[in-house]
Amino acid sequence: MDVSKEIVMLTGGAGFIGSVLARELYNSGEKSILLVDRMGHASKWLNLRTLPLEGYFHADEFWTSIPEETWGKVKVIFHMGACSSTTETNLDYLLKNNFEFSQRLYLKAQQYKIPFIYASSAATYGDGDYGYSDDHAGISKLVPLNPYGYSKQLFDQWVLKQSDKTFPCIGVKFFNVYGPNEYHKGSMRSVVVQAYEQIIAHGKVFLFESYKEWIPHGHQKRDFVYVKDVVNWMLALWKANTTKINGIYNMGSGTARTFEDLAKATFSVFEMKPQIEFKTMPESLRAQYQYFTEAKMEKLWTTLKSDKVTSLEDGVRDYVQNYLQKDNQHH
Repeated sequence: MDVSKEIVMLTGGAGFIGSVLARELYNSGEKSILLVDRMGHASKWLNLRTLPLEGYFHADEFWTSIPEETWGKVKVIFHMGACSSTTETNLDYLLKNNFEFSQRLYLKAQQYKIPFIYASSAATYGDGDYGYSDDHAGISKLVPLNPYGYSKQLFDQWVLKQSDKTFPCIGVKFFNVYGPNEYHKGSMRSVVVQAYEQIIAHGKVFLFESYKEWIPHGHQKRDFVYVKDVVNWMLALWKANTTKINGIYNMGSGTARTFEDLAKATFSVFEMKPQIEFKTMPESLRAQYQYFTEAKMEKLWTTLKSDKVTSLEDGVRDYVQNYLQKDNQHH
């Protein structure tokens, strides 16, 4: 690592995963964090209010505002910034925000040989017909179910076509991440925080009905992964500090669990008997709903020489007890 480079650049640093990453970077001794985001009028600022920053750029003004000499001081780029709404239908916006911006950032990382770690998504896997392996050979076959997943798929494919392997470039495919600092995401918040609020308000949890006759209500399965795990894995990949670590890595727990399991884990923290009610899924979601996701994690486990992962029950308990039930719910 070039010790003369002191700045960590973090896009999407006020968002969910980005802000938890920012806190862990700071706690590990990285005191010069340059943040790129769109704060808007949402409560995202609460994710950062106790975190000093080296500087801040609005994402829409970033390319015209950042001095060229700044790039020579950047020692790593964590590119977490994107529109992550799976219900966004404006493809022009998604391509500009998720694809074109990412291309430009990659090219700057390439120019200055800056390690580049960017967020992809399990949404690229679509309905799972081609599995959930992060083997590069199969990525071109994937068929996303929504425009968001398509925008991420395009960038993954573009990155894999680049021949320059002289600097670390790592894409991380997040599965169903849950945990503190997701509160500003509205309907895109994890089912964990929504279940917590429903138990408080109604004493029950509401889950979507299944529309596949061979899958019972509540038995739709997802790979739920705790935000602290994915952040620790990204930091470990960066700190490995080798150009041999390149390519795309899944980031999930490696084990699919049902939404019923998740609801029961949340009730368990309250020491309550589970009360689950099923509701109609909106028509707009049915065609793009994933009934099963499960990350193949062998590549990451081999690279990090560890398969340590937080169980769903332990992650939910930590989230509820140490964040949701506290006055300050932020990491």
